[in-house]
Amino acid sequence: MRALLQRVRRAQVDIDGVCVGKIDRGLLIFLGVTHGDTPEDAVKLAKKCAGLRIFKDDNGKLNLSLLDVGGSALIVSQFTLYGDTAGSGRRPSFSAAAHPDVAVPCYEKFISAVKELGIHVETGRFGASMQVDLVNDGPVTLMLELPQKQERISR
Repeated sequence: MRALLQRVRRAQVDIDGVCVGKIDRGLLIFLGVTHGDTPEDAVKLAKKCAGLRIFKDDNGKLNLSLLDVGGSALIVSQFTLYGDTAGSGRRPSFSAAAHPDVAVPCYEKFISAVKELGIHVETGRFGASMQVDLVNDGPVTLMLELPQKQERISR
């Protein structure tokens, strides 16, 4: 499971010209799910995202987490985080992205786990064509990935 985090001053996701999720200060989290990921993995990654110290303290140091600053999270599903461009062609392969029967429960569990930590959460819509607008603060952008389990590596 991968999460691309962007520290934002504001972010919004629209579907067909309608805003479906909007936050001010916080994290825009693009979430990708691969084969073998579980809802338990989603909980671990949610805690890591919420606790990552990437917000500035009073001294300008990155010592505060989303939890510490009382920020919000905009969570957007993004299977393209598992796009593979290593082949000789020009079209990425998305075979490492999980099918919806695996990805949806993980995505939903990630959202609920972030909410359970007391963070205000807005979301996109799984599988929809979305337009994301954001003001990256810093800019700060980080990729988090859970270590792969042995059974996933053998696929």
